[in-house]
Amino acid sequence: MDSLIQLATDVGGILKQKEKLLACAESCTGGLISATVTRVPGSSEWFDSGYVCYSNLAKARLLGINRATIEYYGPVSREIACLMAQRVVSNNDVDVGLAVTGIAGPGGGTPELDVGTVWFAWHLENGKTRSKVEHISGSRIEVQQRAVILALEGLIDILS
Repeated sequence: MDSLIQLATDVGGILKQKEKLLACAESCTGGLISATVTRVPGSSEWFDSGYVCYSNLAKARLLGINRATIEYYGPVSREIACLMAQRVVSNNDVDVGLAVTGIAGPGGGTPELDVGTVWFAWHLENGKTRSKVEHISGSRIEVQQRAVILALEGLIDILS
């Protein structure tokens, strides 16, 4: 079993033990987190749903984030990542939300936000939200793959 699937299996074990249900809201990872966790047999016991909210319009339509809020903070920001994680919990009646938004590259960087900037957020139904930013180097695929690992590792951390 490769290390990524082992990491997803570990996430599932913790969620199952705690009787928690996970939903994801993904932008720059394009559904890779959801695809990774659903490779684990029995994941339907602890994984509910995954949203690919790649565009600003999708963030507004699927998660109900105000478009003016997205424009004000920018789609790659702590505020939007936290709102994504919070809304995926409240909109789906689940216990845990994981969100990721970033710039996977190779284009799309700005003077304020480099390619490889990725914001992560984790929200628990009790109202606790944690977030962090990472600056990941590498190709588009490497940024996305590393973001999956960091998202799952962060989930383990917040659940522990």
